Amino acid sequence: MAVCSSISISQVEYLRLDADFYHPKYLKELEIWNALDGCVGVAKLSHLISASIRTGRTPSSRHIKEEDEIVPFIKTDGIREGRINFDSAGDLPKRVLNGSDFIPADSVVVTIIGATPEIVGRAAIVRDADPRCVTNQNVAVITTNSKCDPYFLTAYFQTSFGRDQLWRHSRRTEQVNLNCREVERVLVPTPEVSLQNEIGDLIRASFAATDDSESLYTQAQQLLEAELGLDKLCFDKPLGYAARFSDTFVDRRIDAEYFQPQFKQVNDHVKAHLSGCQPLLSVCASLKPNIDPSKSPTDIFDYIELANIKSSLGVIEGATRAVGGSLPSRARRKVMAGDVLASSVVGSIDKSALINQEVSGFIASTGFFHLRPQNVSPEYLFMLVKSRLVRMQLQQQSTGGILSAVPDSRLRYVVVPTTPQSTQDQITQLVKLAHAKYAESKLLVEKAKARVEQLIEDAVRA
Repeated sequence: MAVCSSISISQVEYLRLDADFYHPKYLKELEIWNALDGCVGVAKLSHLISASIRTGRTPSSRHIKEEDEIVPFIKTDGIREGRINFDSAGDLPKRVLNGSDFIPADSVVVTIIGATPEIVGRAAIVRDADPRCVTNQNVAVITTNSKCDPYFLTAYFQTSFGRDQLWRHSRRTEQVNLNCREVERVLVPTPEVSLQNEIGDLIRASFAATDDSESLYTQAQQLLEAELGLDKLCFDKPLGYAARFSDTFVDRRIDAEYFQPQFKQVNDHVKAHLSGCQPLLSVCASLKPNIDPSKSPTDIFDYIELANIKSSLGVIEGATRAVGGSLPSRARRKVMAGDVLASSVVGSIDKSALINQEVSGFIASTGFFHLRPQNVSPEYLFMLVKSRLVRMQLQQQSTGGILSAVPDSRLRYVVVPTTPQSTQDQITQLVKLAHAKYAESKLLVEKAKARVEQLIEDAVRA
C-alpha cells in the first residue's frame, strides 16, 4: 500500500529532498529519538568517534607473488551478524598496502554500498585476536572514543533502530549507498558507559563462545587427520611425472592435472596405511536437485550460497530471503537437518557445512553436493567431507575449464576410511559440542540486541 508524508521547509535536513529520507516510518522514529534524548541520551555518531570515519580501498595492483605476505581483504559478503567471516575474505599482498589501510583493533565496520537495503548496514567488529586486515570502498571503518563501547555499538547496529538509522541516511540510486559523512550523522543512544559495557560484555562473551567452538572443531579435525595418518604426510614436488597408459582407460581421464603426483601419494597412502576403505557413497546418499522455486513464484524462500558458509565452524551464517520467482535457476536443493552441503567448485572445495534445525528447509545452490548420511552420524560425515583426504580426491575428480568443478558422476570414485566406532563417536561428540557453543554465541548476540531495544523502548515509555 502506498504511503506518503509531508513536511515543512524548516524540517528539511542536510539538504535532503528525497522522499525516502522523510518516510513516515522514519519521521515516527524521530519522536522516539526525541523522547530518548531526555531519558538516556542521544548523540550523533560524529561525537562518539576518535577519528573521522573512512572507507577502505581496492589497490590497483593485486597480483600475488610467491614470496608475498598475504593480508585478508574484507568485502561486504564477509560482514555478517556482528562478526567477520574471514573464510570469504580475499587476499592482498602486503607490499601494495599502506599502514593506514589496516583496520585498528576494536573498530566497527559497516557495509555502506549494496544492490539492496539488506546488504547495507551490516555491522561487525574487528578484534585484536583477528588477523590484521583491510577492507574496500564499500565498507566504512568506525573507531570509537571513550564515550562509546565499540561492542555496544556493534549490538546497536544489529537492532531495528540501528539499521533504520543507516537505511534512512542511505541514498537509493542505482545502488543503495551512504558516504562516510552520512554515517557520522546516524543517531546513537548514549546510556552510561557502565551500561554500555554490560551490553558490550554480552557480545564479548559471544566471541569467547565462538572461539571455544572453533577450538573444539579443530580438535575434531586433528583427531580425524591423526587417525588417517595425514598429519605426517608430506607431498613431493617433482619437476615432472608420468602415468601408465592403461590408467587412462580405468579412470577415463587423459588430462595431466588428474595424474598429479600429490593425488597418487594420497591414493598410495590410503592403500598402504589405512585398515580399510569404502566408497563415500556407501556412507551417504548424494541427493539430486529436488525443488524448483520458480513454480511457486510468490512463496518466500531462504536461499543458501557459498558466501553463507563459515568454514571454520562448518555452519550456515545468514541466507538470502526472496520470493521464488526472483531466485536464480541454481536454487534447486531443499536441505533438511542432518544433511551435509559441500562445495563442488574447486576454488572453494573446502567449504562445507552441516545443516541444523535452524536452517532446515532452506534452499541451496546446485553448486553444492547435497549429502545425506547413512550408517554414520551427520557430524562424522561432515568431518570426513572436510578432511584433506576427501578434499584432494574431489580436487582430482574435477573437470577443467573456466570454472573447474566436480560432476556428481565422479563422486563414485571417492573413497573414505573405515575407522573404529570409538573414533567416530569421539569426533561426533566434539562436533556436537562445537555447534552447541556456536548456538550459545548466537544466543548471547540476541540477548545483547534485546537489551539495546529494551533500553530504547523503556526510555520512551517512561
